Amino acid sequence: MYQDKTFLAIVPARSGSKGLPGKNIKELCGKPLIAWSIEAGLGSKYIDEVMVTTDSEEIARIAREFGASVPFIRPAELASDTSTTFDAVKHAIDFYEMGLHRTFDYIVLLEPTSPLREKGDIDEMIEKIISMEHEFDAIVSLGEVHEHPSIMKKTVGNKIEPYCKELMMATRRQDNDVAYFPYGVAYIVKTKTLLEEKSFYPSRTTHRLIKRYQCYEIDDIYDFLAAENIMKHELEIK
Repeated sequence: MYQDKTFLAIVPARSGSKGLPGKNIKELCGKPLIAWSIEAGLGSKYIDEVMVTTDSEEIARIAREFGASVPFIRPAELASDTSTTFDAVKHAIDFYEMGLHRTFDYIVLLEPTSPLREKGDIDEMIEKIISMEHEFDAIVSLGEVHEHPSIMKKTVGNKIEPYCKELMMATRRQDNDVAYFPYGVAYIVKTKTLLEEKSFYPSRTTHRLIKRYQCYEIDDIYDFLAAENIMKHELEIK
């Protein structure tokens, strides 16, 4: 079932990060941050190629050292603060198709800012989406949100108001419907659907739940410190 499908894993890693400068190559538990995502992709039974799209020669060099393909340096206009991940991924898809004459059935987006993956995460997500390919076009990793949306606030002048008035906070937190956030362990989507809907959450998207300790994305130094200590803890107990 899986042998007739092709998978391209894309790790997006631009050089400009205001929240944590140089974060993609900052050392995390003995390896550059980006290396954890590259190695997770290379460890998959199903992924045909792991590539990094970056605007940085230094990131490209490090990515190649850890086994990723870096067939181009991303144009600067696709690595600005306003450019989107979709724009970078579409550029990579077009490069492979037009420049290398290669196409893939599925794109596997592995964000370097979500390094807390377990060994089977990617392959289990691939297996689920392939087994349900007639019902769904994509699968995303979801983690339970502990700061429930119903208690979120916004400020209006000196007052505070509910961030979303439609959500009424239950008397007890556990009485609320569970809320989830799409942490970037993996986004897997049919290439055709991605290009048509321009979204990693197309209309027919299913999910895979991740564990509590995986519910972190690294955007600043505090996220990094949290992820570093969680990773040390998990490595110690395994």
